[in-house]
Order: sequence, then structure tokens, then C-alpha cells
Amino acid sequence: MTFPAPLTGVVPPVCTPLTPDREVDVPSLLRLVEHLVEGGVHGLFVLGSTSEAAFLTDRQRRLVVETVVGHIGAQLPVLAGAIDMTTPRVLDHVTAVTAAGAQAVVVTAPFYARTHPSEIVHHYRRIAAASPVPVIAYDIPVAVHTKLPAELVLGLAADGVLAGLKDSSGDLAAFREVVTGARAHAGFSVLTGSELTVDSALALGADGAVPGLANVDPHGYVRLYRLCRAGDWEAARSEQERLCALFGMVGVGDPARMGTSSSAIGAFKAALHLRGIIDCAVTAEPQVPLSGDEVAKVGKFLAGAGLL
Repeated sequence: MTFPAPLTGVVPPVCTPLTPDREVDVPSLLRLVEHLVEGGVHGLFVLGSTSEAAFLTDRQRRLVVETVVGHIGAQLPVLAGAIDMTTPRVLDHVTAVTAAGAQAVVVTAPFYARTHPSEIVHHYRRIAAASPVPVIAYDIPVAVHTKLPAELVLGLAADGVLAGLKDSSGDLAAFREVVTGARAHAGFSVLTGSELTVDSALALGADGAVPGLANVDPHGYVRLYRLCRAGDWEAARSEQERLCALFGMVGVGDPARMGTSSSAIGAFKAALHLRGIIDCAVTAEPQVPLSGDEVAKVGKFLAGAGLL
């Protein structure tokens, strides 16, 4: 299928189900994809942060893309993260995921070493020049320790280097600046990565959302998107507030023994397991698993949202 320009709607960052020995659980991944498709989503983003891409081997990354693309065919666009520390390593990932069938690549700024904005621009230009598919920038400073400035993103959009932005920065003012500036660049997609402010982002003019919680409740986020597009802001606000309450599950983990990634991804996977969608809620090492009591708390969030 032709990659949509702009990409719109709900595009979940797909969790990567794992077996107890931490290999990719292909049957569970296929059930998860079917769950998302049945929920009405508009695309799939594999190998993002919620996919635990940073924890997967190159072999596992390729298997995820091949599995999802092979199953979904031309039903929905499939975006794949090509996320790594340096330009040459990202280029290797671009080659691998596009050979596996990804229709767009999602790329962060370089990380580990501190990079100047001019180096980030060079990074994206090199990747776009080599990529056979559109390149979408991924702004996630909590992980890469660099905020993509709005003027940098819009400059690359004007030059046709970037096809869109997935914004997980939490900076609503900067997000608004990109949304406003993107109106001058037809076909450029601006997507929020926030679970909590989708209604606000769409009201500002965003094209869509990439919420990790949509793995658990795709129907809710699709319903929210449709309400916003219909201009029913009161009903949209009510649905957003229900989803905000459900998102509370990401805090079930004890901060004395685990990081926020272990807690959030563990909660998403526990919810998917409780809903019968994946076989095992294990997360990739070195993330710490949720305890039985913490999983029970996830179940209470699901029940409160009407999902059990």
C-alpha cells in the first residue's frame, strides 16, 4: 500500500510479547496485532519504546517486523523504529527493517555522545538519503537526552527530509509550535506520543496519536479519535478522562525496586495477559517483573475501565 501523507489516526506502538525464556512470542504477537486491528487502529508502530526495541537483539527486531508485516499485508501501514546510538548503526537498522517490509522508519536523534543540532540535522539527512521509505522523527528526550527543536524539525520538513514527527517530549508548547508550522508543509504528519493529552493534541491540529496504552484499549483510543474528529469535545473529554484513569496502571510498580520503564511496560503486558491476548507478561532484561500484588492492581484498573 502507499504510505499515507499525512499519516492520521491511532497508531499504537506495539508491545513485543516474549516467552518465559525471553524470545519473541510470535503467536502472542499475532493475537495482539489482531486485537489492535479489530479495535480499528489506523496503523502499527513496531520497535518503539513500548516495543522494548532497545532491549531486543537485531535478530529479534527483524523477526518482529517480518511477523507483523507478513500478517497484516496491505491492511494497515507498518512503521518500524530504526533506533540506535549513531548514524551508521541506524542505517543498518533501516536496511534491515525495510527489507522486512516496513513502510516507514521512525528515528531518534543520536545518543550516548552529546550531539549538536547541526550533527542531528546531518544524521537525519544521511538517513533520509539512504532510506527507501519515509523517515519520521521521534522526539523522546527522556531516552536520548536531546530535545528536537521545533525549528530543526520544521526545517527538515521543508526540505522533504522528514515525513513526520512522533512527539513524546511532554512539551506541549513546543508541540504546538510544530503543529502550527507544519501547516505550511502538506503531507507532514504530527503525532502525539502522550496517552493523557490526545484530545488536546487533536484540538491543536495534530494528525494522530501513538499511545502505548492503546495496546490495552485500542477501542477507547479509536473512539476518542473519532469523537475529536466529529467535534464532540464533551464526549471526547469524558473518554480521555476514562483513559487517563486507566493509565494509572503504569504506576503500580514499587519505585524502590524498579524503574518507570519496568513498571509501565510491565503493566501493559500484565493487562494484555489478564485480557487473554498474550501468553506471558515477561519483560526484557534487565527490567524487573511486577509482583503478584502489582499484577492484581493492574486488574483493578482494567475492571474500573470496564475491560474485565
